[in-house]
Amino acid sequence: MRNKPSKIIISAFFFLALSACSYDDGQEHKESDSALLKRTSPPPIELKQRDEDESVAFQVKKEVSNIDEIYDVAVVEGDKKIIVAYKVKHMKRFRMKKIEKELTKKLKKEYPDEKFIVSSDYKIFLEAVRLKEDLDGDNLSNAEAEKRFKKIIRLKEEMT
Repeated sequence: MRNKPSKIIISAFFFLALSACSYDDGQEHKESDSALLKRTSPPPIELKQRDEDESVAFQVKKEVSNIDEIYDVAVVEGDKKIIVAYKVKHMKRFRMKKIEKELTKKLKKEYPDEKFIVSSDYKIFLEAVRLKEDLDGDNLSNAEAEKRFKKIIRLKEEMT
């Protein structure tokens, strides 16, 4: 008899924990939901208005995609900074710090006027993909997109 209330409490707690893990701000993110398991290859996001000839985000995505150790990359270009989030091939994960250092050095050399935030962290990648999805779905204004961009930058800075 005494064991029954504790089972109910444990069951309720388990149910609440599972439902909390599935919370998604009421928005669907179909592509980002499977981003961990497969290649998403999102197109670059340009929050900064530039001419077609000056598009750094597309050039950066193309260059980073050509690196052997990297299999997926998301690029978000803001007014002053460019986020480069990427996923490393499974067997190359032992060299992640070295890959990040080499990539940062390469990007600074190729684009000395730009400031890059380079990350192999999955959460940064996921946030960049979700930002792209929300922009494509017209769920965000430019001001809201800029806020989310800054939030991703803060998230990366907190992790380091």
